[in-house]
Amino acid sequence: MDILSILYTIIPAALIAATPLLLTALGGLFSERSGIVNIGLEGLMVMGAFGGIVGTLIFESLGFGDAAPWMGILFAIVIGAIFSLFHAVASITLKADQIVSGVALNFLAVGLSVFIVKEVFDRGQTDVVASRIPRVEIPLLSDIPVIGQLIFPRVYATTYIAFVLVAIVWYVVFKTPFGLRLRSVGEHPIAADTMGINVNRMRYIAVMLSGAFGGAGGAIFAITTAGNFAGNTIVGQGFMALAALIFGKWHPVGAMGAAIFFGFAQALSISAQQIPGLDNVPQVYMLILPYVLTILALAGFVGKAESPKALNQPYEKGSR
Repeated sequence: MDILSILYTIIPAALIAATPLLLTALGGLFSERSGIVNIGLEGLMVMGAFGGIVGTLIFESLGFGDAAPWMGILFAIVIGAIFSLFHAVASITLKADQIVSGVALNFLAVGLSVFIVKEVFDRGQTDVVASRIPRVEIPLLSDIPVIGQLIFPRVYATTYIAFVLVAIVWYVVFKTPFGLRLRSVGEHPIAADTMGINVNRMRYIAVMLSGAFGGAGGAIFAITTAGNFAGNTIVGQGFMALAALIFGKWHPVGAMGAAIFFGFAQALSISAQQIPGLDNVPQVYMLILPYVLTILALAGFVGKAESPKALNQPYEKGSR
């Protein structure tokens, strides 16, 4: 296998694997920029995967055809936003420990989704969806020598959407009044309150946005990669998305780079048997590679990443 063939195998797979991580990390960015730690990204992805598959199956049965996966993703976005309210109420209104609340969210998501699947489908997994997200060939860009055929006809439409959302999130967070308020409640909520900003309302919005993005990320992973939902459909991707957020220093572009890095590690672990020099490496080593790289990345960079100053600090109006 020559270098070009290896690239044709690895790069599209890396971008596809990075997409759900990137979307979930962008959701986590909203939450953590507002001062709310969201360890529950894993649980949000689980509910998104559950909602995406179940929603797609429902809309397929209603005759939506090729539009069913897109409707399923929208359904998952709503499910993720609603489910995130458990974390928001516990962390913001009840002033519970945000780490504990996020961990509880992860357990609740798996238990609740598996219970519903067993009740509805009478087994541990859903049916397989018939409709999938299409791979898109963009005119002109697809005609670029080597790169055009390497990337553009080989990734799903959702990958393009995710990378466009990076620019949109960057603009919203750093160039709009909403983004200024969001960052202010995450850096100095007392000052923000003094300026008339409703701190708790901003944090509720931010956590629900994290749920919406996490739901979309989980749904896209389930629809494009898994094809159905079971209790082990999402295993660690939410934690990798959180690592990408921290590795990217709570910045959309940084999170994108980290998500691609982790996506590359996932793609390499899957495609290693087809690559000369790696085909003799025991597969178990390649399967744990993404998680080892996640630990190494955080160990090397988390100390250098400066989190929002009010992160993990409950706010009581009138406190000083």
